[in-house]
Amino acid sequence: MKKNNFITMIYAAMLAALTCIATMVIKVPTLGTNGYVNIGDTIVLFAAWTLGNPYGALAAGIGSGLADLLAGYGSYVPGTTVIKFVMAFVACIVFKGLNKVNSPKPVAYIAGGVAAETVMVVGYFVYEATLLGYGMAAAASIISNMIQGITCLVFGVVLTIAVKKLPAFNAMLVKAR
Repeated sequence: MKKNNFITMIYAAMLAALTCIATMVIKVPTLGTNGYVNIGDTIVLFAAWTLGNPYGALAAGIGSGLADLLAGYGSYVPGTTVIKFVMAFVACIVFKGLNKVNSPKPVAYIAGGVAAETVMVVGYFVYEATLLGYGMAAAASIISNMIQGITCLVFGVVLTIAVKKLPAFNAMLVKAR
């Protein structure tokens, strides 16, 4: 195994752990479903934009799924793992695509975040309505998920821009890639 692959995996594991912690720190139960609002998507987006695919997406999916498992939301683990993986994957793809056409970085972050959070809102609605059997009652969580998405988008953009200004962080990223 190459040294930079090992460093990348360590960084991804740290982001998975941070995603889990951020998801579990603040949990506000949602109305109509057994879900909850949290700030974990902040780190989901951060992982996507700093580590890229596939490692950022893996960190997001594993960390988020682990948070649901540890918090006793076992029925959400499969859905959360897939939804958060896809969120991070999409956030990275949109960011990189806009970066290639020289969009300002904040615009690329916001567009990637909006696409990712849309995946989250739609993903949980479909998962709850179909696989968890809530039917149209799953629509009750749409507003809560949108609030979580907007909040975490703002936090994620601010965190990413701030941390990327740190020379030590950028040096670590170069080693990880």
